[in-house]
Amino acid sequence: MTTTVIDVEGMTCGNCVNHVTEELTGLDGVSAVDVDLHAGGVSPVTVTSAAALDESAVREAVDEAGYAVTAIR
Repeated sequence: MTTTVIDVEGMTCGNCVNHVTEELTGLDGVSAVDVDLHAGGVSPVTVTSAAALDESAVREAVDEAGYAVTAIR
């Protein structure tokens, strides 16, 4: 198992969390997504997956949800 932390900018509420969670859980190998919402700021999103995530796929998924990735750790 691999854990990746993604900093996401622009989420403000529970619906935002749901949109990002839905997009990220759609990526191959993702087993869990945990969002620590910092409304209006940068929220850390912890993603647990079977293998390392493709950075471009992560950025595309978050973009599809309507938000921006500021960092992937």
